[in-house]
Order: sequence, then structure tokens, then C-alpha cells
Amino acid sequence: MNRLIDLWRALWRPSAKLSVGVLAGGGAVFGILFWGGFNWAIELSNTEAFCISCHEMRDNVYAEYKETIHYNNRTGVRAVCADCHVPKEWGPKMIRKIEASFNELPKHIMGAMDTPEKFEAQRYQLAVNVWTVMKKNDSLECRNCHDWQSMAQKKQSEKAWDRHAKGRQEGRTCIDCHFAIAHKEPEGEKGPRDIVVKKN
Repeated sequence: MNRLIDLWRALWRPSAKLSVGVLAGGGAVFGILFWGGFNWAIELSNTEAFCISCHEMRDNVYAEYKETIHYNNRTGVRAVCADCHVPKEWGPKMIRKIEASFNELPKHIMGAMDTPEKFEAQRYQLAVNVWTVMKKNDSLECRNCHDWQSMAQKKQSEKAWDRHAKGRQEGRTCIDCHFAIAHKEPEGEKGPRDIVVKKN
């Protein structure tokens, strides 16, 4: 125990023996190891396995998602939970992680949705929360994979192409029309089109 105390004191007093280069090099190595560990933990929390490690997600929304085209399709490209629910940019991603730590994690620990009945009672509000975020950021999570400029008119039906063009002209965003494609549509009085927000 005395050795740990001596080491702690040595780390916090000015050094007469170590050069500035050794201290800077040690700090750089520590910084790289810390940043690597931090980044590894963040990326681990973006995996599908992490998302469905709690039964609230595994038994409810994940079970629904497995029946959709985002899970299984002709091209073999799968969107995982983080693709739709976690921003790609570092700043917004950290904000989302902090929000989850202070909102969703405590609810999980307290058992707020630990039965299908409790989950269903909150499903509509959970959907409204996601729709609101997607309305604010112009469905950024959708647009990370689906881009207007990359859509091939010849590969869409005439009706679909016309609706996409009309939606763009009216300032609509993906979630206005394409909701309940990965999860069951909740019972509620409003849908995404009824949510009015200022877009970022």
C-alpha cells in the first residue's frame, strides 16, 4: 500500500530526474491508450449485440426488426440499430450517448420497460421521441444510406418517383412517409407528419 501512495505522490510532484521529453512521451502514450480505450468502448456500444443485450430491445423492437427489409434483403446489406439511432458524427454521437446514459440506462435499471406490457404502454412516446429527432435532423440517419442524388428513377415505380419528387418539393423528410418500416407502428393520435419542428 505504501508503494501505491509513494507512486501517487511521485506522479504529482515536479520531477528533478525525468526530462520533459520522457514526461511528454509518457503523457502521449497514456493519451493514446486512453483515447483508444474510450473509442473502443463507444464503438462497442454501437454494435447490434450490445443493443439487444437487454431484453427490452431483444424481445420487442429487435424481434420486429428481424422481419423487415433492413434486416434481411436481396443485397445482403443490413442496417444495425446504431445506423438508425446513433449519429455518425463525433459530437452528435457523444450527445446521444450522454442522453442514453442519463435517460435510457436508468429506466433499464429501474425496470421501467421490463415487461411487454410496460413496453407497449410507452411505445407511442418512444416513437414520437425518435420521429422528433429525425424531423429535426432531416432524417439524417436515413440519408446516411439513402441519398436523393443516388436514387435511380428507372429502378423506382413511376408512383414512387413522383411521390419522392413531390416530397422534396414540399420539404418533407424521409420519416414523414417511411415510418414503421423497421418497427411496429404504435397506436397514437399523431404520426410523424403532425410533428412540427425547426430543422437544424
